[in-house]
Amino acid sequence: MEYKTSISYRKEKLKQLLQVVVNHEKEIISALYNDFKKPEFEAVVTETSYVISDLKDTIKSINSWAKPKWVLPSLLNFPSSDYILHEPYGKVLIISPWNYPYQLALCPLIAAVAAGNQVVVKPSELTPNTSKIIAKIISEVFDKEHVEVIEGGIDVSEKLLSQRWDYIFFTGSVTVGKIVAKAAAEFLTPVTLELGGKNPCIIDKNCNIKLTAKRIVWGKFINAGQTCIAPDYLLVNQEIKQKLIDALKEEIILAYGENPENSKDFARIVNTKNWTRLNSFLENEIILFGGKINEVDNYIAPTLLEDSKLDSLVMQEEIFGPILPIISFKEESEIEKIISKYEKPLSLYVFSNNTKWAKSIVKKYSFGGGSINDTVVHFSNKRLPFGGVGYSGIGAYHGRLSFETFSHKKSIVNKSTWLDLPMRYAPYKEKLKTLKKLLNWL
Repeated sequence: MEYKTSISYRKEKLKQLLQVVVNHEKEIISALYNDFKKPEFEAVVTETSYVISDLKDTIKSINSWAKPKWVLPSLLNFPSSDYILHEPYGKVLIISPWNYPYQLALCPLIAAVAAGNQVVVKPSELTPNTSKIIAKIISEVFDKEHVEVIEGGIDVSEKLLSQRWDYIFFTGSVTVGKIVAKAAAEFLTPVTLELGGKNPCIIDKNCNIKLTAKRIVWGKFINAGQTCIAPDYLLVNQEIKQKLIDALKEEIILAYGENPENSKDFARIVNTKNWTRLNSFLENEIILFGGKINEVDNYIAPTLLEDSKLDSLVMQEEIFGPILPIISFKEESEIEKIISKYEKPLSLYVFSNNTKWAKSIVKKYSFGGGSINDTVVHFSNKRLPFGGVGYSGIGAYHGRLSFETFSHKKSIVNKSTWLDLPMRYAPYKEKLKTLKKLLNWL
């Protein structure tokens, strides 16, 4: 049986959800710390406050978003009124990742509910404490017919993907994204795939070196580098390379101290498997700074690598950890040679006081989104669409676009009956000549 909800009902449920997430904020912060020692500040800024803000914006805007959108009628349909209805897709599957396990589960859920869908959320098994609190929150607000959280591992994901859905929203790796896309294709199910890639960060010789280093360190090492839009590697002009390296070292120490392992502001790698993968990236590399590891605690220090080769292990795939290769260039042509070696990234960053040059870089390369003279911050503006291109993703969301992502746009022409032009009806006779004249006039 088809499940439908009124706008007022959706709004009321979102208000209830807002109250519950506020009430459970301390538990969420604790769960994130227990899963991979996410610092409280980062948990609030990148997870709980973001979800609360998203809920407030959606509650405030849902009535205007859901209104029929009137468009200018075609003269060929005169007289008529034409409009677009936002209709829920139906049954939606949301598969969320482990790196921002709360935000990236709740925000798509908020939009899917606002759009009127039934929702199943599959949170990551790699962050079990956070998944548990997500399930608790949802059960306090929604009945299972409306929204349900299903926990479990890969086998559960496979079973869910084998079923038919009206929409699938997935955030995670390119490898798993292909599996999701293949499963969706079986039923011609539309998808949003939020993936990743090797995000380049280009540093011009004409830049504020200290501020550049500060913003790179923040964007790269927040969440211990486990961020899909973090700078993956630096491409720095040879003339300022050493100065930038010195500034990066200084900023890392200012942020996390001489021994980041003791810092309360530095997270851990999510599990041993990912720690082992990252540790292998350090083999045969020139470590400029950091490199300290602790397998017992899944710890890898903020690490800078010098001139990593493009065929080295660390440059073969998205790093997704606190390791930052620094590659120098002399000519701009070298930048293109390196970036073109990889699939289109989710993000690209450029630092330069030469605005014209920075804008030319942004226009030249294809990527999901990015920033000039900063990193990661484009994600925070809900008026900007967030999503990838090519291997870095399909579709985008945030703000109003999130509501539209989970809505089918149904086109309606309401034709008047007081006038009926005979032009379109057979027999056509000499009507074609008249029609061509009319079309030329239009």
